Amino acid sequence: MLDERRAAILRAVVEGYIETAQPVGSTHVARREGIAVSPATIRNDMVALEQEGYLTQPHTSAGRVPTDKGYRFFVDSLVGPGQLDVDRQQQVRSFFASAHGALEDMLHQTSQLLSNLTDYAAVVVGPAHEQATLRSIQLVGLGARTGLVVAVLSNGVVEKATVDLADDTGDERLAPASAHLSMDLIGGTLANLPPLTPSGDPMLDDVCAAAVRALEAGHDKEPDQVFVGGASRVAVAFDAVDTVRRVLGTLEQQFVVVTLLRDVLDRGLSVAIGAEHGFAALAECSLIVAPYSVEGEPAGSIGVLGPTRMHYPEALAAVAVVSQRLGRHLSEG
Repeated sequence: MLDERRAAILRAVVEGYIETAQPVGSTHVARREGIAVSPATIRNDMVALEQEGYLTQPHTSAGRVPTDKGYRFFVDSLVGPGQLDVDRQQQVRSFFASAHGALEDMLHQTSQLLSNLTDYAAVVVGPAHEQATLRSIQLVGLGARTGLVVAVLSNGVVEKATVDLADDTGDERLAPASAHLSMDLIGGTLANLPPLTPSGDPMLDDVCAAAVRALEAGHDKEPDQVFVGGASRVAVAFDAVDTVRRVLGTLEQQFVVVTLLRDVLDRGLSVAIGAEHGFAALAECSLIVAPYSVEGEPAGSIGVLGPTRMHYPEALAAVAVVSQRLGRHLSEG
């Protein structure tokens, strides 16, 4: 635990380093509002903070920069996320007021919105299918021997799969097949569809069974949808080319990104700083994550990835607002 004075000095160093990207000296800290002690006292306290692992000194006679521990103290001492400024609030309102189209397009555009709001790389993980329930199911004809089964899930995802039909399957059987599928399947999950009850019409049962097989096959192949916006902004955030290469390489690996976000949330965190998230390639990065829900059900997650000296209050505010608005928008359909 830090006393009030050292805590204020540490916050001043973190804020100064975030603003300037330069080591922060005692003279700079002394000018900060609320620091009413001499530069000599500040220097002594900065030495103590360095010894306790909150600060580090890049080289002799330089100022100090925060360590991961210093950033963690700063984030934990924040009283909730900050507030988006008026322009950013209007940007969010305008985006969701006009957002429409396929879910994939919506999530991709949301990642771009979040990147624009924060100036960091943004990640949106699409709704997971495992827990989503079937809200509606429809079978329509596409041709003499081909049908299309369309399933709408409770998380807003629309699943489509083509179905091979027998030659003598007429359009008159597709409507009853849709009704029979709806009766048996609505409320179930694609990962664990209930068995179909016999209808008394063997051909109709064959059509329904083919539709179920098509849905299950498509679901098994469906990876987690990951949308990354503003990856190029990472290049601006770091000076070292090797760091940029490692970070960009990680963002290109969808499985790694999904695992990273889920692991942070599973540990009860909203912010993972530096080595806290366990990925060596991202040791110089911080990640802010929030889940979003559709109709009260956990759906997916969003996050921003940037340098450890990111503007935490602003980024936390952007992630919180966008996750809430995205969930509400998808729930409203």
